[in-house]
Amino acid sequence: MPSTDDGDSLVDLRELPELWLDGRAADPAGAYARVRRGVAERLLAAQRALPAGLRLLVIEGYRPYQAQLDIFSGYRDELRRRYPHWSAERLHRETTKFVSPVEVAPHSTGGAVDLTLCDSAGVELDMGTAVDATPEASGNACFTGAEHIPAAARRNRRILVAALGGAGLVNYPTEWWHWSYGDRYWALLTGAAHTRYGPV
Repeated sequence: MPSTDDGDSLVDLRELPELWLDGRAADPAGAYARVRRGVAERLLAAQRALPAGLRLLVIEGYRPYQAQLDIFSGYRDELRRRYPHWSAERLHRETTKFVSPVEVAPHSTGGAVDLTLCDSAGVELDMGTAVDATPEASGNACFTGAEHIPAAARRNRRILVAALGGAGLVNYPTEWWHWSYGDRYWALLTGAAHTRYGPV
C-alpha cells in the first residue's frame, strides 16, 4: 500500500473536553494524547453517536518510533521465551498479529487510537477482555468478533463498532480497542489508492 502524507496536523485530545482520556499510557511528552485532526474529528462524531450515558475513553493515540519498537521487541521476546521451539518466521508472524512492526505501525502515523467505553462516571464497561490483552493470554477473546465472551461484552463491542465504524474509522480485528483512519490498514479496507498519513 503506497504511503503518502497529506500534512494533516496532530491535535491534542486533552484540549477537546468532549473526549475523555485515560492516563495508563501517558508519557512525559504527551504523545499518547495526540492524533491527526481527521481522527479527532471522527472520534467526536463517534462520541455524538453513542447512546446517552456512554463515553469513549481514549487510552493512546500517537506512539513515537522508539516506543513502538520497544513494544514490538518486548512482545516478540515474551513469545520467544514462551515458545522456544517456534521458528524465526513463525515468531515474527505471531508477534505481528498483536504488535505492528515499526516500519508499518499505525500508531506512529498519528492515525490510530486505542480506546474503550465507559459510563458517565468514568467506569469502564465490560468489553470481554482488558485493553491490550494478548491473543495467547485471552484465548483469542481480544479478537473483535470473538463469540466466547459474555453477552454484555458482545453488546458493548457492537455499540463501539457501530459508533466508530459509522464515523469512518476501521478496526484491526485482533484488537477490539484498536481503531484507525488514514493509515495503511484503513487504505486497504476502504480501497483508497494510498494512505493519508505516513510516519510522524
